[in-house]
Order: sequence, then C-alpha cells, then structure tokens
Amino acid sequence: MASVIAHSLLPEVQQFLESGVKKGFVGGKEVEASNSETFFTKDPGSGATLAEVVALQANDVDLAIDAANLAFKKQAWARLAPNDRSAMLHRLADGIEKHKAIIGQIEALDAGKLEAHAQGDVQNCADTLRYFADLYQHARMRTTLAVKGHDAWTSRQPWGACGFIFPWNFPFLLIGWGIAPALAAGNTVVIKPAEDTPLSTIYLAHLAQEVGIPDGVINVVPGYGTVAGAALAASGKIKRMSFTGSPEVGRLVGEACGRNLVPVKLELGGKGAAVVFDDVDIEQTAQKLVGAITFHTGQVCCDATRWFVHKKIYDRFVGECVDRLKAVQIGYQMDSNTQMGPVVSAKQRQRVLNYLTKGKAEGAECILEGGIAEVEGFEGHYVKPALLAGSIDNVAAREEIFGPVAFLSPFDSEEQAVEMVNHTDYGLANSVWTSDLNRAARIAEGMCAGNSWINAHNVFPHGVPYAGINKSGMGGGVNSIETLFDYLRSISVVRPL
Repeated sequence: MASVIAHSLLPEVQQFLESGVKKGFVGGKEVEASNSETFFTKDPGSGATLAEVVALQANDVDLAIDAANLAFKKQAWARLAPNDRSAMLHRLADGIEKHKAIIGQIEALDAGKLEAHAQGDVQNCADTLRYFADLYQHARMRTTLAVKGHDAWTSRQPWGACGFIFPWNFPFLLIGWGIAPALAAGNTVVIKPAEDTPLSTIYLAHLAQEVGIPDGVINVVPGYGTVAGAALAASGKIKRMSFTGSPEVGRLVGEACGRNLVPVKLELGGKGAAVVFDDVDIEQTAQKLVGAITFHTGQVCCDATRWFVHKKIYDRFVGECVDRLKAVQIGYQMDSNTQMGPVVSAKQRQRVLNYLTKGKAEGAECILEGGIAEVEGFEGHYVKPALLAGSIDNVAAREEIFGPVAFLSPFDSEEQAVEMVNHTDYGLANSVWTSDLNRAARIAEGMCAGNSWINAHNVFPHGVPYAGINKSGMGGGVNSIETLFDYLRSISVVRPL
C-alpha cells in the first residue's frame, strides 16, 4: 500500500489491511475459495492495491446457504424472544458505532467516498439496526379476522435464509437497509458484497461474531457477481432474495429467482428529475442540486440527474449552477479539503466519459464540459462535473450515467413539467422545488415514481417507505414497517366454530 495513503490511517485500519488475504465468513468461520481463487480490491483515489480477497465459487456459496439454514433451524435465532433478539441487534449497532472511525476509513478507501460521508453511512447502518430491532418488538405479528362462524387470524413468521447482493456505491449503508429488517424478523442472511468494495462487509462479519451474534446468522460470500452472485440468486435453498444494482443485472436475478419461485426484492437504477419553478430562491436551490449531483461523485441511483427549470429563470439558474460546479474541489477522498472524490473504477470513469461523448453526438448542448480531472499525486479515477442540455430524448437524458452529470431542459407549465418528468422508463425518485406548497403536492403526486421530495432531494427518514417502480425495481421498499413485513411470511389460521 502506497505510503501516501497509509500515513493518515488509523492503526486498526492499517492492521486490517495488512492482515493477509481477506476470507469469506461462513457459519462463524473464515473460508477460502474451493479453487483458491482470489482477486484484489483497489483504492479508487490512488489506484493502490488495498487487499487480496477470496473469490468464492458456486459450491462455496451453497455451503454458506446451508450454514444460514442451519442457523435458522438449529440456533433458534427465529425462536429467540423478541427482546433478546433486539438486544443482540442493539449490541451489533453499538459495536458498529464504537468502530465507526475504523469502518469509515475502510469504506472511504474501498469505495472512494469522502471519509466524513463514509462515517455517515456507518452511523446510518447502526441507526437502521436499532430502528428495526425496536420496530419488531412493537409490530403486530397476529391479526384477528372478522369471519362469520370461524375463529380466524393471520400470523407472521420469518422466512428462513435470505440472500442479499449489494452494490459498490453504498456498501455499508445498504447492508443496514437490507439485513436489519431481515435479522429483526428472525431470518438469517447470506451477503454477497460487490467485488469492488467487499472490505467493510468482511469487517462486519467479524464484528458481529465478537458482539455475540450466533454463528451462521450472518454469512459473507465475497467473489465475482457472475459466479458467487449468480449462485446465490439461483439457489432454491434461499427463501427470500434481495438485489440492489443495475436494471440489467436485476433482470437476471429476477429471472433466476423466478425459476425457483423465490420471492425477490429488486432496487434498481434511476433517472431522477428535479422540477424547479420560477418562485424558488435560485442560489439556494442551485446549491442543493449541485450538492446532490456531486455527492459521492454522482454515483447515487436516486439522484436528480435531469433538471427541468422554468423558462423564466432558466438562464440565471444555469449560470448559478455552472459557477458552483466550477468551484467544486476535486481531490483524494481522505483529504479533508476534498468536496468530490473519484468514481469507483476506471470502468466507471470510462462509462461517464462515453455518455458525455454520446450525448454531444446526439446534439446535446455542452454547458459545462466535464471530462477527466487530474489530482496531483494521485492516479485515481477522477472526473469533472458536467452539464448537458437539450432534447429529453437525448441518450444522456434517457439512460443512467452514474456520475456527476446533469441534463437540463426548460419548461413553461405544470403539465409540461410533469410530462417531461414521466418521460422515462425509470421510476425511483424525483423532486419539486417551489414556494407554493399546494403546487408542490400536485406535482409530487403526479410524478410516476416510488418517491417524491419537496424542496429537497435524497431524503431517507426511517419510517418512510422508499422503493422504485417500472425499470427502477419491484418487490417492496426499505426503511419502514412494510420492509419488516417483507421478511415475514403470512399464514392464515382458521377454526370453525
């Protein structure tokens, strides 16, 4: 590991990175790949190798699923009293919080996140565990049915072993959103982290064992998506499946689960819109949308990447955004002065650059050029923010880019704005910006997506369902009691009177 990176690391992080090959975690034990295959994970900000990681094979994943099923049946995780299981999850949350600085640095290095943002993700994971641990204790697990001539009710029971495939953009935060409700409901889990960002997940597995989570309740199977991920999705021994990632891979996961009739949750991509009316505070709104598109270098599925601005303020708003984007400090993610770090890989940087080229080739106006950014002393995957404008049929306005790129178009009526927003195959999240709250509510309810925000973007309070429709996903959302119930199967019980 390059000394330029290592000098600012906590001793515990340094020790973790230098402690040899990072292995899978199955049934409470470290495991290697059956064929001894490994891969390397690298720092997106410098290109330096961080760690060597095992690449588990299909048969290795199968053993992990067996371990999860065994823990569900034999370790009595599901049969623990709700307050006992809740206490264990609180201990895990406490352990995560205690190690927040360590996990945050690991996450920042592996995912290219600003360290402060990575620590925020770690805290969110701890908060999510506590939220669902407490929610389960107060949720109604039995519902009496008013059926003439019968004593009848429904009861909610855990499914069993649940599979999770997580992406590289928010590894630790999404672990919380995914496994917290499953564990709180009494299920066991098998986690396949993204090959680009497996380190914080591996660290979590060991931490869970340290705080007393029974062996086999949390299993981690690092490896390639085409091998380990495909094996997890294709297993008929998984009782519930969750995938977060691209629509292209989501279709493959859904197809694999469908063959075994395994219920699946798919949280996929997005092409979110922000509708900006002429009664906004232009400077304040520009600041917030620029902050949204540059947050984690635009690698956010629910981000506002299409900006529809009322024609009366279009030029002023665009000028304000250009000035702010030009001032964004691009740099290494561990530098406290950095405002926007690298994208996750060379492949992702090329994807962003390709969309800029394709968008301009289809006639998009280039308001802010974008392109490769140079950061002195670091050979990472850096790009500049970019703004394109023009027809909403342009490829850069239609397809998910996953980088700091926004596409702008003017509008002159509410009806036109809503029509423009809904001119997409996606349906994850949009926002409306106006001082007229009645209009804001009309627009918010008229946009075809799982989520609408008013005078804000990327808002995820616990207790509010968050999900996608159309090309953005299916099968329920996260962060709410509906999520908890997704991980509980319903059984009807009837006694004739």
